[in-house]
Amino acid sequence: MIKLLFIAAMLFATPCMAWNGYDYDKGNFIEIEKGNLVRRGRTIEIYDYDDGQYKDVEVESIQRIPGAVEIEVFDPESGENRIFEMDER
Repeated sequence: MIKLLFIAAMLFATPCMAWNGYDYDKGNFIEIEKGNLVRRGRTIEIYDYDDGQYKDVEVESIQRIPGAVEIEVFDPESGENRIFEMDER
């Protein structure tokens, strides 16, 4: 019972952190802030280190690749799709 309580406490004590990634099309780093539910069809907020601004993008697809997660998004500001390679969690 104590072991079960310890495991539950560790799961809930883990802080939600930002998710770091790289945009190979633009050649810069991006960050998905905590609190964003990254699911197909959802709008998420990213921080784009290229111009130092937060942007809203729509998730088009999510795919696991060896050692990372690839997320394709639509950027309404530029009218283009972007592909992020995110650190594996």
